[in-house]
Amino acid sequence: MSTAAESTNAGTPGTPGPGNSLTPTGRSVLVTGGNRGIGLAVARSLAARGDRVAVTYRTGEPPAGLFGVRCDVTDEAQVERAFKEVAAAQGEVEVLVANAGITRDGLLLALGDDAVDEVLDTNLRAVIRVARHAARAMLGGRWGRMVLISSAVAFTGSPGQTNYTAAKAALVGLARSLAWELGGRGITVNVVAPGLVETDMLREVRPARLEQYLAMTPLGRAGTADEVAAAVGFLSSEQASYVTGAVLPVSGGLGMGH
Repeated sequence: MSTAAESTNAGTPGTPGPGNSLTPTGRSVLVTGGNRGIGLAVARSLAARGDRVAVTYRTGEPPAGLFGVRCDVTDEAQVERAFKEVAAAQGEVEVLVANAGITRDGLLLALGDDAVDEVLDTNLRAVIRVARHAARAMLGGRWGRMVLISSAVAFTGSPGQTNYTAAKAALVGLARSLAWELGGRGITVNVVAPGLVETDMLREVRPARLEQYLAMTPLGRAGTADEVAAAVGFLSSEQASYVTGAVLPVSGGLGMGH
């Protein structure tokens, strides 16, 4: 089970949402995997505060009211093309939200290499790839915000998700290393770790397993994609200029202390 799974609670384009009271930045934003769930909620929230927002999507259609770029983030050529399209349409990327992710669950002894590689490619290697492209533009502008979407299960562990939790936990080390490398140029890199979030995938979790996770969550409920978007809104704002290398759980207390 993915606690940072996609959510259908994405809000309405142009409607003020959580975090939108922050000073509008008018920045060029790219949200990977921003056509649904948490990514879409983040994209709409940042657009509502006045940012120019582009989203990548791999299948289907781009969301209404947002600039969509078809891109498989595991493909270097497609990522390079996407960054060029975004720069041409709204300026070089100043805020990156690395949200795209997948799950291919299974107990380790039965987990094939393909399932491991696919999850690592999408949830870790692709984040390194998009961060590299974003950093090039941010360094020139001496300003930038990167927010990497991890998961609370990266810290609690999750049976049947060794590939997913390994990739999501690695994002913390990635963010903190990048914070050192890029901090001198005014670029911050932080991690948001959602817990249980109301999503279509959450509805597929076995009731007994869901009860276990809720029992591990002090607030006793699942969160919403808008609550995650509020945290991303802060970390990508001017007000978060002295926050870098941080892990911000949006989990109702699931995994706290890690």
